[in-house]
Amino acid sequence: MTNALPEVMPGQWVDTPDALAAACECLAACDVLSIDTEFFRETTFHPVPALLQMGTPDRIFLVDMAALDGTHEALVSLMGRDGPLKLLHACSEDLEVLRQWLGIVPAPLADTQLAEAFTGGETSMSYQRLVEHYLDVHVPKDATRSDWLMRPLSEAQQRYATVDVLYLEPIWRRQQASLEASQRLSWFREECDALVSRAEQPRDDEHRYLRHRQAWRLEPRQLEAFRRLCLWREQEVRLRDMPRKRLASDTLLFDLAVALPKNRFELSQINEVRPPFVKREGDTLLAMIKDVLAIEPEALSPSLPAPQVPPFKPLFKSLKAVVTARAEALNISSELLGSRRDIEGWVMSILAGQPVEIVTRWRQTLLAEDIQSVAETYYTEHGHD
Repeated sequence: MTNALPEVMPGQWVDTPDALAAACECLAACDVLSIDTEFFRETTFHPVPALLQMGTPDRIFLVDMAALDGTHEALVSLMGRDGPLKLLHACSEDLEVLRQWLGIVPAPLADTQLAEAFTGGETSMSYQRLVEHYLDVHVPKDATRSDWLMRPLSEAQQRYATVDVLYLEPIWRRQQASLEASQRLSWFREECDALVSRAEQPRDDEHRYLRHRQAWRLEPRQLEAFRRLCLWREQEVRLRDMPRKRLASDTLLFDLAVALPKNRFELSQINEVRPPFVKREGDTLLAMIKDVLAIEPEALSPSLPAPQVPPFKPLFKSLKAVVTARAEALNISSELLGSRRDIEGWVMSILAGQPVEIVTRWRQTLLAEDIQSVAETYYTEHGHD
């Protein structure tokens, strides 16, 4: 039977530069620092930082991000590469928030959700389930949807925020021992380094259109329109600081690309398009589509390979089988070794006659030879050099 959450005292509240400096000095000598963030993002594109939880099981600080400047020198030093190992759970959004607030991505880091996957556990285990699994303690979720920008935070909110980092270190110590025993700790570290590297890179807005699962259905002119529409939206939502769907959903942009409307009447006939949208955005979108319609056919990029027909489908199936077999032998999730998006990218490279890029060395070691064999078989069967 899972134990109830033991009584937890809220962490120490920090909302002045002096208090932040003192907190950083207190934690500077630790070798592992547990961190988490709370933020607001319901009506904005950029996350609004609210709270940074940081500390060790013995001393936790709740930093009021709304009241403080994240570029405080001592905090930047603590979160930087010369500081302690940073522990997080499911860290992608936290890294985005901290990059925006701190100006850097915390490093080095260890993600306990990712560590669990490398031990052979679930790929996306929640923090609550992880605590139950390792410590037999039930963590309530009642404050998850709290207003973290409210001040003062209630004692219940502060206790919840404290618990979100309280158990990270004891869990990590057990995961670390397991990874060392299975000789996978270097794989895990490399993957965490890759997480940091991706978080440090600028967003690839130019290729965001390729994320749409149905983009392969578009003809070359429609595909170019969709690329430009997606790029326009990415630029505008940042400028206006609003969620993507509030400006234009993926479905709306896709339907615009299919229809290629030439005037406001044709634009208004598209599903999801309402008069206010036509009034606000119509001229811009119609001008964009007009430019696409003027492109000479030979200047357009070809359509994307269809994933449901040869040669895409058999190549994908062969590569998926390679990933699945290797993952089963290692007792890890196939998604960890090679996601669907990874495999689709490998297929595209083989079809284009380009080298397959495997982004981390540990995956290269495990997969490169078998992927090359699949590629050579395809080239032989289809007469490629």
